[in-house]
Amino acid sequence: MQLPNNKKIYFASDQHFGAPTPELSFPREQKFVAWLDEVKGDAEAIFLLGDLFDFWFEYKTVVPKGFIRVLGKLAEIRDSGIPIYFFVGNHDLWMEDYFQKELNIPVFHDNQEYTFGDKTFLIGHGDGKGPGDLGYKRMKKIFTNPFFKWLFRWIHPDIGVKLAQYLSVKNKLISGDEDVTFLGEDNEWLILYSKRKLETKHYNYLIFGHRHLPMKVTVGENAEYVNLGDWITYFTYGVFDGENFEIKKY
Repeated sequence: MQLPNNKKIYFASDQHFGAPTPELSFPREQKFVAWLDEVKGDAEAIFLLGDLFDFWFEYKTVVPKGFIRVLGKLAEIRDSGIPIYFFVGNHDLWMEDYFQKELNIPVFHDNQEYTFGDKTFLIGHGDGKGPGDLGYKRMKKIFTNPFFKWLFRWIHPDIGVKLAQYLSVKNKLISGDEDVTFLGEDNEWLILYSKRKLETKHYNYLIFGHRHLPMKVTVGENAEYVNLGDWITYFTYGVFDGENFEIKKY
């Protein structure tokens, strides 16, 4: 894709809307909607790299209540002709076809490759990548198992959603110091993962969320690992203007 003059591609991740409560989440939702309203003016495309919601599960005819302003703004932008791409995170990994059917937004469950101008991108949420984190990798296999999802779907939504929201808030990293401390290049799993990916194919930018810590790290010749940060503490996003990639704060 060649970017037209004055057009940009925007990236954001890890909003975790609904946490720790819908009431406390609401100001962050308003801020994100304002950002969407602002960037739609020159956006060639928008990439959302997962954990938009702190919990999301699609029953056959039911989705979680709330987030109407966010969903409405995404629908408006998509209806205007601007492509939006959604990458499932570890908190909304039970997303299926609601976004495709209702919003015309494609949903991806793993990394995707793109070329914009003469720059190549590897894009994904980032959970379960790289060495370590074996406990989460085992848990993800269980949670994405069709039989487990089938069992959960039989729980009444009033009970299932409440239980899942409680567990999501109690067990996520956003309340811990791990999210705000750079562990060094030798200990950051996504940096190690990016370097390993570059051994078999070159990318100019390897862009992920999940880590909640905004950073750009050179991982090879003309290759940068980018983490987008979050919309809990940093309110950061990425923007590519056809030549350069920047992390900015809203």
